Amino acid sequence: MILAAGRGERMRPLTDHTPKPLLQAGGKPLIVWHIERLVRAGISDLVINHAHLGVQIEQALGDGSEFGANIRYSDEGTALETAGGIAFALPLLGSEPFAVVNGDIYCDYDFSRLLARAEQMRCSQDTVHLVLVDNPEHNAKGDFILQGNRVIPEYPAESGIPNPASRILTFSGIGLYRPSLFSHMKRGVKAPLAPLLREQIVLDRVSGEHHRGMWVDVGTPQRLDELDKQLRAPQNGRHD
Repeated sequence: MILAAGRGERMRPLTDHTPKPLLQAGGKPLIVWHIERLVRAGISDLVINHAHLGVQIEQALGDGSEFGANIRYSDEGTALETAGGIAFALPLLGSEPFAVVNGDIYCDYDFSRLLARAEQMRCSQDTVHLVLVDNPEHNAKGDFILQGNRVIPEYPAESGIPNPASRILTFSGIGLYRPSLFSHMKRGVKAPLAPLLREQIVLDRVSGEHHRGMWVDVGTPQRLDELDKQLRAPQNGRHD
């Protein structure tokens, strides 16, 4: 599933007339970079949610055949936040672990790694696998603590136990989830993802990995411009 329902307030005025995932960097829309990488990794059955200017997304991508993909759409009407959007699309996602990717990031992560992780998830009690990255300037404190291949809880400040700051990383927006994580949620209700993740972390049901390659949260026009220049630079190539 590719998340594409956000309004992109910080990207205005660019997103007033263009949905954020269709903004271009390196000569193609952000969401197309994801689709092409997913298909190369062997993941071709895709679900894309949308709300703001969603018709443009469907018109631009069609049924996905142009990219070797099979795309279905989850039209939320009004954006339901991350967990709410996933729960709304659950009827399209099947009964097996599925990958979710934020449509407004750029990343050279090898999605084929998630296929092996999905097999491991089927044989464990894990409900979530998170791809984490080094903390960018705009999220210097990070999100989650990675210890080995496990995402572990933060110790409360009053415990006196120091948290391993060197292992606090940022959630990339790429994850693998069991459908059961969202099956209890009422369909069509807004809900954020972070509280669900933290509940599962406390239950020791979350694995993780540290992606050390290229990753950009394309959250502002400046970051979009910088990414575009980076992808077009001859010495960097196209990163595909």
